[in-house]
Amino acid sequence: MNEHDEQLHAMRHSMAHIMAAALKMLYPAAQFGVGPVIEHGYYYDVKLDQPLSDKDLPQLKKAMHKIISANLPIEREEWAIEEAITYFQDNNQPYKVELLQDLQQHGTTSVKDIPKDDLGIQEDVEKITTVSVYKIGEFVDLCRGPHLESTGQAGVFKLDKLAGAYWRGDEKRDQLQRIYGLAFESEADLSDHLTLVAEAIKRDHRKLGKELDLFTFSEQVGSGLPLFTPRGTYLRELLNDYSQHLRLDEGFEKVWVPHLTKKNLYETSGHWDKFGGELLLVTSQETSDELILKPMNCPHHQQIFASQPRSYRDLPIKYMETTTVYRDEKSGELNGLSRVRSITQDDSHTFCTPDQIEDVLRMLTRITKEFYATLGMTLRARLSYRDDTDGYLGDPELWERAQSTLRKVAESEDLDFYEVPGEAAFYGPKIDFMARDALGREHQLATPQLDFVQPARFGLTYTDSDGSAQTPVMIHFALLGSIERFLSVFIEHTAGHFPVWVAPEQVRVVPVSEKVAEYAEGVYAHLKKLGVRVRLDNSNESLGKRIRAAEMFKVPYILVLGEREAESGQVAVRQAKVGDQGAITLDTFVEKITTEINSRSV
Repeated sequence: MNEHDEQLHAMRHSMAHIMAAALKMLYPAAQFGVGPVIEHGYYYDVKLDQPLSDKDLPQLKKAMHKIISANLPIEREEWAIEEAITYFQDNNQPYKVELLQDLQQHGTTSVKDIPKDDLGIQEDVEKITTVSVYKIGEFVDLCRGPHLESTGQAGVFKLDKLAGAYWRGDEKRDQLQRIYGLAFESEADLSDHLTLVAEAIKRDHRKLGKELDLFTFSEQVGSGLPLFTPRGTYLRELLNDYSQHLRLDEGFEKVWVPHLTKKNLYETSGHWDKFGGELLLVTSQETSDELILKPMNCPHHQQIFASQPRSYRDLPIKYMETTTVYRDEKSGELNGLSRVRSITQDDSHTFCTPDQIEDVLRMLTRITKEFYATLGMTLRARLSYRDDTDGYLGDPELWERAQSTLRKVAESEDLDFYEVPGEAAFYGPKIDFMARDALGREHQLATPQLDFVQPARFGLTYTDSDGSAQTPVMIHFALLGSIERFLSVFIEHTAGHFPVWVAPEQVRVVPVSEKVAEYAEGVYAHLKKLGVRVRLDNSNESLGKRIRAAEMFKVPYILVLGEREAESGQVAVRQAKVGDQGAITLDTFVEKITTEINSRSV
């Protein structure tokens, strides 16, 4: 985090405390949970006698402005943890007391998705004896910081929205009210952000998915289980075909595994202990086996590897499979295609020697760069390493070698990258490719993930050059990640104006009248024979209405055919986002669109 980002983080952190202080001023009985910084702003979870509504926000905003205008100092103090517990008990703040008691007893807290820094947790201390608090006037809050020196430095804000939130993310605990706010250094920055938000609403994949007839949901099928229409199916299969093409060119081979498996497979892999609550169980009427709808593919692919003896000469072995896995996501977390229960992965696993890790990562990096460049999305790479804490499995020396290799690959492949200790999975380091969309938002999509643990759990071996049995390294990789989640990103990135090569409908033929019906049918048939995804609209609707209908579906090319075009063997071309392109010969148009398709132009 650079100096500017640190200052912005402190400002947003301070704004969360200012909002809490204003709430305490307006509602003295308010009980506070946590108030972390998030992207573009902050939130605070609070329990009130009567939940706020939108009509209460102007009063809260006014109270916050009063605190900011007063330019009150934001003062940090160190308290003994017992002193802090007593203070928050005396002031009827049970949620703060609970956090403090967890810190006292365990040195940590299990609050979901809340950084330790936001909870006053000190690092590298076996037993927590002191915590930091911050004061704004008479308001006192538990927090490690950092914060601004005074409220007058707080910049500009906007109270954004209200939501419900269970304490500590547990549906069995108290439901609090979550108040979101935006915070920026200037009015101009806030205005720019709100403009982007408005554009994001227009691009919402759930809205466009319905308008463009790409996917739907049915209560009779179930929540989080999307149904793809013919148009949506074209889109997902074309993207997956390209993903497969890039991997097949690099020597990956297709495999297939069933959607059901015995529970003990995931007990061996370690997934049951870690993700048991997210797995969907199936009862057999024929056997006593406990079956699971597969939540991932890696244990299955390892069984294929283990099915016969392997030599170092065989490695790397590269398997790929596009298949659906299933996870019992919480209903409240389901969101269009971005969070579903049926997850289609363009999954792949490479089994290699430690010395082959670098070459494999270079190959996966090249594939990733080519794929996302084709879609017009820029990439940053987050190198996720282990830190000095316990909980990471495998040989520490192998970890260090692997992490050095990740850095070497990132540098040599000219990646825009940054390094984050403590973000590795417990079984190995990884490269998280962050794709930037048209609105400047970053999305974690493709991820090469090293795994030093599962191959050992399953007893996978290969015979090395000296005749010894060695354990291979497994590298997980999905280019799109979840196809459903990727589509949510891609639809919003393009605003539904898909590149010609991947558009579900590439051309719509619109005859002006019945007089040119025969010519229109000939143009349609010719394009269809060439493999162009084309539709003929010879309905009884007016010409203008038929053109607008094609534009609503964001068809890349509309060919308007009148008597003049029929006589000259031409087509009048309307291009999406560009408009009328004039009349050209059909052969010229075919050459143009074929070039765009074959080159996968953006």
